[in-house]
Amino acid sequence: MEPIKMAKQMIDFNKATFDNTFSAMVLVQEQMERTVGSFLEKATWLPDEGKKLLNEWMASYKKGREDFKKTVDESYKKLEDYFSKTE
Repeated sequence: MEPIKMAKQMIDFNKATFDNTFSAMVLVQEQMERTVGSFLEKATWLPDEGKKLLNEWMASYKKGREDFKKTVDESYKKLEDYFSKTE
């Protein structure tokens, strides 16, 4: 097998593995967000500032997750472009 073709297959496999793992992580995090949201609705003893802080924290975490995914996707795209130019 050609080395370039083998490298492309390895990259494709790694990208698929990353995407599947990332999707599973997103599902777990979204479930946790729903759980925390339900908790916040029922937590009448928690001050509004505390609820606001938790909501901001979850939004920040979600943005960080999306930025990370975007960066990884761009990196895989650069790898694909590099190997397509070497053929």
